[in-house]
Amino acid sequence: MDYKLLNDFSEIDSQAWNDLLNESVTDTPFLRYEYQTAWWRHLGGGEWKDAKLVLVAAYENDKLTGIAPLFIAEYDNHPSLLLNGSIEISDYLDVIVRAEDHARFISGLLDFLASTLPDSWSKLDWYNLPDDSPTLAALKAEGEKRGWTHLEEVYRPTPRIALNNDFEEYLSRVEKKQRHEIRRKMRRAAESGRARFYVVPKDADIEPEMEAFFHLMIQDPNKALFLKDVMRHQISHAIRAAHELGYLWLAFLEVDGVKAAALLNFDYKGKLWGYNSGVSREYMELSPGWVLMAQVIQWCCENGRYEFDFMRGDEDYKYRFGGVNRFVMRAKLSR
Repeated sequence: MDYKLLNDFSEIDSQAWNDLLNESVTDTPFLRYEYQTAWWRHLGGGEWKDAKLVLVAAYENDKLTGIAPLFIAEYDNHPSLLLNGSIEISDYLDVIVRAEDHARFISGLLDFLASTLPDSWSKLDWYNLPDDSPTLAALKAEGEKRGWTHLEEVYRPTPRIALNNDFEEYLSRVEKKQRHEIRRKMRRAAESGRARFYVVPKDADIEPEMEAFFHLMIQDPNKALFLKDVMRHQISHAIRAAHELGYLWLAFLEVDGVKAAALLNFDYKGKLWGYNSGVSREYMELSPGWVLMAQVIQWCCENGRYEFDFMRGDEDYKYRFGGVNRFVMRAKLSR
């Protein structure tokens, strides 16, 4: 493979990037070209202040074969190579390469990084690798071969619900008390005649819907602190790109014609990826957050989505709805 250190995302064709991602060992919305460029533009909504892009592309017979979107920053008191998207707002990260090319891509990448940037970094620290990614085993093997110190640890749980087109079957797998609560709250909302669930159409003007979502999001004081201007710009950029390319999935529950709860998801690769949410405190008697979550899962069942992925975090409601843990990992190599 011929490795090249690129200065900017514009040096890779966006279609070639996403086509390779479509065949990669890990394919998530957070690795798409449009998300990666948005993240770098805002440096994670201000998570990073000083960072240097290290965008590595590998070619074979002039064909794009692998991509390692990285950056160098001071982290844990060491100059570190991290995956672009690290750490807090991109739930799943990895290199972009086909399974048959993966092992030699990782080996060649480490050779390239060590020879091209020998004094710029002392450790590679990759967060949010899916627990089934072959990158984990490859980094361990490469560390042992090179005599580098290797660390691997669970970083965060990522609960998921497996689905099979049958909402009643899904409910049968939920703990009995919680199953009763879901049904009761859905029934109460329906019988009130006040609640309406809807999914924002693909061709809708996304700007007012996005503003309505942010308004609900900041009802939570912690999320209000999180959603500083630079983070709002970051997320807005990602939302617009996902909407333009057809995989944004935004749903609301209205009560008395007023938006009372919202779920922002990505509809990607046959499943919904639950990115963020917001709930008004004015209509709690109808449990709008719970009702909306149940409606979303029912929508998945009725529309052939095989999974709802709550993504990172161990919030209690995820398990009440039947989430089963998977994990994202942290892998570190120190020279």
